Amino acid sequence: MQTYPQHTSIDMPPYGQNVITTVPVSPQPPPKDFILWSLFNFVLCNAFCLGFCALSYSIKSRDRIIAKDFMGASSYGSTARILNIVALCVGLVVTIISIVLVFLYLPLYLVQP
Repeated sequence: MQTYPQHTSIDMPPYGQNVITTVPVSPQPPPKDFILWSLFNFVLCNAFCLGFCALSYSIKSRDRIIAKDFMGASSYGSTARILNIVALCVGLVVTIISIVLVFLYLPLYLVQP
């Protein structure tokens, strides 16, 4: 019979060494390219050719996404978003001013003999 305790081993890394565990990282979705919004602005709100510029940056962003260059795609996409916002705002302002001017000056032309 043995009276002393049994030796057990525990698998641990040596002192001072870190164990690196890998955690599976889910792939991030690609950045947005705003192509539909750019098409809308190109067709309907193309003041100062901002819609065309936004469409060209959107196409560049889509090309960068296909080439797996997500930093370039993000840069082109953010530029397209800014151009789309400006084009939409300018288009809305021009449309509202046009409607107001038509309602203000149309009765003056209809009443004259």
